[in-house]
Amino acid sequence: MSNTTLTNVTDAIDLGLLTEEYDQICDILNRTPNYTELSIFSVMWSEHCSYKNSILWLKKLPKSGKNMLVEAGEENAGLVDIGDGLACAFKIESHNHPSALEPYQGAATGVGGINRDIFTMGARPIAQLNSLRFGDIKLDKTQWLLKGVVKGIGDYGNSFGIPIVGGETFFDKSYNANPLVNAFSAGIMHKGDMISAIAKGNGNPVFIVGSATGKDGINGAAFASKDLTQDSVNDIPSVQVGDPFQEKLLLEATMEISKTNALVGMQDMGAAGIICSTSEMSSAGKCGMKIYLDKVPTRQKMEPFEILLSESQERMLLVIKKGKENIVKNIFKKWDLNCEQIGEVTNSKRLEFYFNNECIANVPSESLVLGGGAPVYEREYKEPNYYNDYKKFNISTILPPSNIIKVAREIIKLPNIASKKWIFEQYDSMVGTINMSTNCPSDAAIVNVKGTNKALAMTVDCNARYVHADPKIGCAIAVFEAARNIVCSGGEPMAITNCLNFGNPYDPEVYWQFVNSILGMKEACEALQTPVTGGNVSFYNQTVNPNSTEPCFPTPTIGMIGLVPDKNHIMTLDFKSSGDLIYLIGECHDDISSSEYLANYLNIQSSPAPYFDVNKELSLQKMIKLLIKNKQIKSAHDISDGGLYVNLIESGIVNNYGFDIFTNHEFRQDAYLFGESQSRVVVSIDKNNQSKFENFLKNKTPYTFLGQVTSGKIVIDDVDFGNINSVKEDYLSTIESILNF
Repeated sequence: MSNTTLTNVTDAIDLGLLTEEYDQICDILNRTPNYTELSIFSVMWSEHCSYKNSILWLKKLPKSGKNMLVEAGEENAGLVDIGDGLACAFKIESHNHPSALEPYQGAATGVGGINRDIFTMGARPIAQLNSLRFGDIKLDKTQWLLKGVVKGIGDYGNSFGIPIVGGETFFDKSYNANPLVNAFSAGIMHKGDMISAIAKGNGNPVFIVGSATGKDGINGAAFASKDLTQDSVNDIPSVQVGDPFQEKLLLEATMEISKTNALVGMQDMGAAGIICSTSEMSSAGKCGMKIYLDKVPTRQKMEPFEILLSESQERMLLVIKKGKENIVKNIFKKWDLNCEQIGEVTNSKRLEFYFNNECIANVPSESLVLGGGAPVYEREYKEPNYYNDYKKFNISTILPPSNIIKVAREIIKLPNIASKKWIFEQYDSMVGTINMSTNCPSDAAIVNVKGTNKALAMTVDCNARYVHADPKIGCAIAVFEAARNIVCSGGEPMAITNCLNFGNPYDPEVYWQFVNSILGMKEACEALQTPVTGGNVSFYNQTVNPNSTEPCFPTPTIGMIGLVPDKNHIMTLDFKSSGDLIYLIGECHDDISSSEYLANYLNIQSSPAPYFDVNKELSLQKMIKLLIKNKQIKSAHDISDGGLYVNLIESGIVNNYGFDIFTNHEFRQDAYLFGESQSRVVVSIDKNNQSKFENFLKNKTPYTFLGQVTSGKIVIDDVDFGNINSVKEDYLSTIESILNF
């Protein structure tokens, strides 16, 4: 179809638009759109770009706070004040659908895209994390996806030169065909140096810089806004292709130009390519642009609408002060990157696209973006039947294990518990010499803030099984666990970013999961005073088969930043000395709901979220902060997946220490050891400080003396559970042995 051929409603439906949306477009233009214009609306009004099915609920999240410099939706990423004249930019985004079809490039370009969001603002990226979800690890397809995603992340991240300092990987059959790849990046900048994604100044030139444009990624935003089916393999051209070496050059050129006075605004060219960047920058500045698509550097012969919609990587759109063009050209020439003027800013508030002097599209800039003409929907939602069924679970129906030692040996080898060493060893975690936690493991990654006595703590968290069982409680737990990880590492939680991965929003039960997750996140963030700086919504994470639709577990991944005001207060999770005493801070419960033990050892999926109480969680975190500040403890490690037993193993294997503990016989032994009730932290102390420690806790918080650190033996209730070295071997080798290396 020609770029300027007039369209009809059938064309709109083919492009993923609704009938009523086509009518709305005709009203906005006061005429019938041509094919290029309809393609523009199809990508800009896609869920991926417009958030049309989520924005009403996203607006309910808290976005203001004492440290906030940029609020959600204002710029490419969130920005928080970390003191000393510095700010931290951070964000998390998904690249799920591309990774499902082409895992290597899908994951690689996800890493590239999130880093561009950071340095487009003028911040130099200092750390990356990732949150990954895969299906049954024993399936050939899962292993292919896992290997491709990990290699893509490693190859791109390592070549780009920013350390990957942490992350998480979770396996469940609901992700068999649709993995989740969520990439997080953080950067540091001086507070006054932020670059806005804005266009203004009539006549100011518009430049495209970076790589040449190709046909990869065309309609990628629309592709990410529909279900994965057996025919999705035909969408391979929608998957972008990355070049980390080009991105490194683009980073350095961007950092250099940000120090000049030539720049008006800059925007990463990610989803929807040129059309997204031009519309968002113009809308922000309440202006328009004339863009000449034939001036865009291309790698191959392309139709104008393809140039407009391409999502080729490593590209930026810049608005430059008139008369400063040579400054920009010289910088990008130095870094051997394309730098071409493709248009200018106008006062028309319209986007006019030309090709060989023919106007092929003319649309109001604000009609394409959120808050302008983009549609906003409130979808139907209803509670799924399984929700109440899960609540009927009764622990008394589960017989206690006849061989608790066997359970312990098998728990440590479950894919969600076992070490992800095979994954993280493919990542460069030490480039730049800023990662402080690699050799001294802590619950959150710790990254040095050069030139200060501060450090940043950062983490990504979400137990999707909890969220599936109870979206409101499960999402609140995800926020609080992220905060608990930062607190246990010596940090103070500051703010979050989120990556909201759900199924089809037109399914009322899926939308119910989304709505309740937002409500749980809202309550948790308000309680912690950690505002939401922005993030990403990824719907349509499910596989449509001929006879069924299978949504993934609802997965609202939380990325959280915290500040360690004094690096002397960094806390690690590892046991330090044989003879140190071990305490559990917090309350225990007879609870195995949604635990790894119940779901993946006993294979019982129907149970509610684990026990959780907001006030007890807040009290616990306050106490852990005091213990660290007053140097009362030698280690701290929160109890999460796998329960107390896994917690102790993870603290012991670092330095090959075991433990000798007693369980509380008021509780079932399996619940005590493997239950995942929340708001509990295990700490170790010097044995000479026992009285001082217990007096400090007395009448302030519940605690239990568990036992002591040993030189290697694992003893529970006077029963020999083996030696830490044999457990360590199982813990470290499981994933690699499954993958047949």
